[in-house]
Amino acid sequence: MRGQIVKIVSNNYTVEANHTSYVCKARGRFRKEKKTPLVGDYVLFDEKNNYILEIEKRKNALVRPMVANIDQAFLVTSLKEPDLSLNLLDKLLVVMEVNKIKPIICLTKQDKCNKEEWENDQKIMQYYKNLGYVVLLNTELAQIKDFIRGKTSVFTGQTGAGKSTLLNHLDTTLHLQTGEISMALNRGRHTTRHVELLEMYGGKVLDTPGFSSLEFKNMTQEEIMNAFVEFKRYPCIYKDCNHIDEKECKVKEAVRKNQILASRYENYKKIVGR
Repeated sequence: MRGQIVKIVSNNYTVEANHTSYVCKARGRFRKEKKTPLVGDYVLFDEKNNYILEIEKRKNALVRPMVANIDQAFLVTSLKEPDLSLNLLDKLLVVMEVNKIKPIICLTKQDKCNKEEWENDQKIMQYYKNLGYVVLLNTELAQIKDFIRGKTSVFTGQTGAGKSTLLNHLDTTLHLQTGEISMALNRGRHTTRHVELLEMYGGKVLDTPGFSSLEFKNMTQEEIMNAFVEFKRYPCIYKDCNHIDEKECKVKEAVRKNQILASRYENYKKIVGR
């Protein structure tokens, strides 16, 4: 039978098929073949003995959180407590661009910002809008619901940003656990313990554990560079320009002219290890 993995707890894989859930184990050969079933995977399974037999080819997959076959990602980004992290936001955008997942920036905790902070945040977010990214507030529930329809979405972002709280507001029957913010560390306590695929508004939604760091070991510098979409607007005279070492670089010139957000360029250098 064909189904989709909707939840993983320890070594138990909940597979949904024909509106019925089956708790399955994975074949031992997956370990030998270095294959790991992920939430979102479409699989062939033995419904009588409850074993996953095959994992179908994925459209895409994320390592952290470990999910597959995603259409879009809501990057839940706190403006305050924890403070806005443009470094983490840009890292998440790189991951989504490389994996061809549509990113939607969703801002939380605007109510905790004073007037000056909010005005500054709006200027920064206008830059991201000008790049073509959708930027929403977590209070714009009707628009978020419209984006969810007909898509498989992942909600991810920094720990404590309010992902589970947002999902609870979208669907009051979920009762997902939420946590308080550690003021000493300026980050939230992990409350989502596993990854689960939820049916919502004619689409599918993944709630995932939060995180505050990302790895880019499997990405090339070219992939990372191309993920900074505005760089393409400033073609350099050297086709292999990495926008770091070359003196006559149009991207560096655009940064000096404030045409490219300085934090974006600095985050690019950090991600590629320069």
